Amino acid sequence: MDPETKRLLGLVGGILVIASIIGFILSRRARSEAAKATIANLNARIRSWWVMAAIFSATILLGPTFTTVLFALLSFLAMREFITLTRTDRADHEVLFWAFFIILPLHYLLVGIGWYGMFTIFIPVYAFAFIPFRRVLTGETKNFLANTSRIQWALLICVYAVSHMPMILALPLRDYEGENAKLLFFFVLTVQLSDVLQYVWGKTCGKRPVAPRVSPHKTWEGTVGGIGTTVLISSLLWWATPFSPWQAGLMALLICLAGFFGGLVLSAIKRDLGAKDWGGSIAGHGGFLDRIDSLCFAAPLFFHITGFCFGTGMDPRPPAWILEWLGR
Repeated sequence: MDPETKRLLGLVGGILVIASIIGFILSRRARSEAAKATIANLNARIRSWWVMAAIFSATILLGPTFTTVLFALLSFLAMREFITLTRTDRADHEVLFWAFFIILPLHYLLVGIGWYGMFTIFIPVYAFAFIPFRRVLTGETKNFLANTSRIQWALLICVYAVSHMPMILALPLRDYEGENAKLLFFFVLTVQLSDVLQYVWGKTCGKRPVAPRVSPHKTWEGTVGGIGTTVLISSLLWWATPFSPWQAGLMALLICLAGFFGGLVLSAIKRDLGAKDWGGSIAGHGGFLDRIDSLCFAAPLFFHITGFCFGTGMDPRPPAWILEWLGR
């Protein structure tokens, strides 16, 4: 680990220690049942954050292969939650087999070998076309459009969008060679800080809901306070990125806004499905998709804008060994 990575890990550890101390103090002072329930939920969230931060940090330190495998597993679990809450028919089962066990692994294989050109079009083009082709072969036309669209959405959000995070490790950037793990850390830390700080600001100052029918607990005070605080903190972390301080602030603002609207979109889908959470796998947070909803929408924007503004250009061609195998 270089000194900058150590500082990032120390920052996360320090935040979690402070949060744990505050949670302990609040649990001792809570008197009403409502306050006790709120604090219990907060402490459950903090304990889950310790586990998630440890797993993510360890995986980043182990290298790109482990990071890719982690996000592939996360995509699998998130897509499982998405499909579980949506309606599927018997005719969809074979299509879902292809989605989970063929398309998802192939896509992350593209991430692992760094084939940028195929990575960008495999799901939006080939998988998008394959899903209805495979579905129509079942001969079942009932709910064809709705069920096909749900599977396409699941792949787009849970696999394609999420996979942009490990792909950050392969992004060639000017004067930043071999340091992309810190950029991925910066991105994930910014999104999660924004979520946490919006929650804190909303609980302490929130009064006016942004979209009461979609997400009644998201308030203007929480949103502005959380995003503003996150942008300030992320600007101070510019030294871990290829950005200057003001560029880090702008990128953080972009990440936070994309994450905010991503969370609203996933909340709207949950409301449409009549569900409060995507699952109950993570104590205090809900399901895996509840925790990464902001990341899903922010990751592609961050990846492509960073590559466009600060990159040296990714080669869309297959890796050299594939070209040799093809005799080209």
